[in-house]
Amino acid sequence: MTARARSRGRVALRLPLLVMLVCIAAVAMMVPAAVASLGDYDREARAFFYTSLLVLVVAGLAAIAAQGTRPARTAAAQLIGLFAAYLLLPAVLALPVVEAVRDTRFLNAYFDMLSCLTTTGAEIYEVDRLIPAVHLWRGLVGWLGGFMIWVTAMAVLAPLNLGGYEVSSEARLHGEIMLPSGETWATDQRQRLARTISRLAPIYIGLTMVLWVLLVMSGQGPLISAIHAMSTLSTSGISPLQDGHGGVLPEALIALFLFFALSRRTFTSGVGHEFLTRIQRDREVRLAAFAIVVLTALMFLRHWVGALEIDELGNPVAALSALWGTFFTVLSFLTTTGFVSEHWEAARAWSGLPTPGMPLIGLCLMGGGVATTAGGIKLMRVYALYKHGAREIGKLVHPNSVASAGRLGRRIRREGAYIAWIFFMLFTIALAVMMALLALAGLDFEASMVLAISALTTTGQLADVAAEVPIDYAIMSDPAKVILAAGMIIGRLETLVVIALLNPAFWRG
Repeated sequence: MTARARSRGRVALRLPLLVMLVCIAAVAMMVPAAVASLGDYDREARAFFYTSLLVLVVAGLAAIAAQGTRPARTAAAQLIGLFAAYLLLPAVLALPVVEAVRDTRFLNAYFDMLSCLTTTGAEIYEVDRLIPAVHLWRGLVGWLGGFMIWVTAMAVLAPLNLGGYEVSSEARLHGEIMLPSGETWATDQRQRLARTISRLAPIYIGLTMVLWVLLVMSGQGPLISAIHAMSTLSTSGISPLQDGHGGVLPEALIALFLFFALSRRTFTSGVGHEFLTRIQRDREVRLAAFAIVVLTALMFLRHWVGALEIDELGNPVAALSALWGTFFTVLSFLTTTGFVSEHWEAARAWSGLPTPGMPLIGLCLMGGGVATTAGGIKLMRVYALYKHGAREIGKLVHPNSVASAGRLGRRIRREGAYIAWIFFMLFTIALAVMMALLALAGLDFEASMVLAISALTTTGQLADVAAEVPIDYAIMSDPAKVILAAGMIIGRLETLVVIALLNPAFWRG
C-alpha cells in the first residue's frame, strides 16, 4: 500500500462512523443505477444515480465539517455510533427506493431498507413489483449489512465482552456487564477498525464471489446468482424468486456456504491442516450439527408416518425430496437466513400432512454463531445453558463429583451460563413487550408472536411459514411497522448492548 493510500485511509477512519457509512451507501447506489440503465429502466437508473450524487455531496460536506473535530474513542461513543447507523442509515438507503418503486410511501421504503440492513429480509413489496435493479439493491444492502456485523462484532463488541463474547470471556462478570479495561481500549480504535476491515474484507468478498460463480455454473442467471450469493453470506435470505432457488444443486451450494454462519472459527482461524480438527471440536458447530440432524430426523419421521397412512412409501423420489427439503430449511432457519427449499412442500405432498412452523421458530430463537451474520440467542449461549444444566443434574446424582473440561469449560458452565441466562431473560422480556405492543396495534396473538420473534431474531421469512396463514407485512398498520422496526434494531444490536447504553456506569467508564 502506498503512502498516499495509507494517508487516505487514515483520513477516512477519522470520519464519524455514520458519515463513513453514508459515503459507502452513496457509492453502492451506482451499482443498481448501472444495472437499471443496462436493462432500459431509465427512470429507475436516474433515481439511483441522482440520489447517489446528492448523498455524496451532502456526505462530503459533512466530512469536511468533521475534519476539525476529533472522533470520540470511548466505548459509549462506539455503541452510540452503531445505534445511530441502524436508525438513520436506512433513511438514506430508502431515498432511491421511493423514486424507483411506484406508488410507495417513505415508511414502507424505510422499513424495507432497515430489514435488509439488519439482515432480517422481511419483504414488504411483492416480488413481481420490483425491477431487477431494486432486487439487486436489496441484496446489496443486506450484503453490506452483513459485513458491517462482522466488523463491528470483532472491532467493537468483542473488546466490550458483548455480542456473545461474554460467555467464553475470561473476565468474571459477577452479574454485571463488564467495561473494557484501560489496556484494551488504549489501542487506537481507528487502527483496530482498519485491521479488522483489512482482515475480513478479502474473506467476505472472496466467499461471495466463489458462491456467485458456482451458482452461475449451476444454471442460475448472473443477477439471481449474485443476489443469492450476497444474501447467503449475509444470512438475509433476500431472493428475487417467488418460490425455490433453482433446484437441488443451487440449494446444496447455498447450504454449504451457510456453514460460515454457524461459527466465527470457520472464517477467522485460517485454512490449514488443523482446520477440520478445530471445526470438529468447536462447541457451536457440534451443537448446530446435533440440532440439525435430530430435528430433520424427527420431522422426516413425522412425514414418514403420514406417508405410511396413505400408502406412499413406495415413492422413494418423493421421500428423498422431502428429506432434502427438510434438511435445507432447518439449516437455513437455524442460521436465521430464512430460505425455504422448493422441496419443503414436497414433504406435505408425500405425506399429506402440513409441515409445522413451530420447530422453525425454535431454530430461529437458537440462532447461529457468535460474531457471525446470524441472529437469535446464539449457539454459544444455548451451549452454556445446556452445560450448566447437565452439570447440575450430574451433581444431583453425585453431589461430591468434580467436573473436568478445563478452565474454559468451567468458565462457560459458571459465569458464562449466568450471563447467558441473563441475556435469555432480557430477550424474553423484549419479546413479551413487543408482543404486547403489536397486540395494541391490532394484531392477534399468533401474528404478534411470530412477528416479534422474526424481528428479534432477524428472520423476516418466519411470517410466511411459521403462522397458520402467511402474514403480509404490507397490509400492517403504521404503528405495527414502527414497532417491528424497533424490534429489528434491538434484535441486531442485542439486548445486552441496549442495556449497556442505558447503564450509567457504562457512560462514566
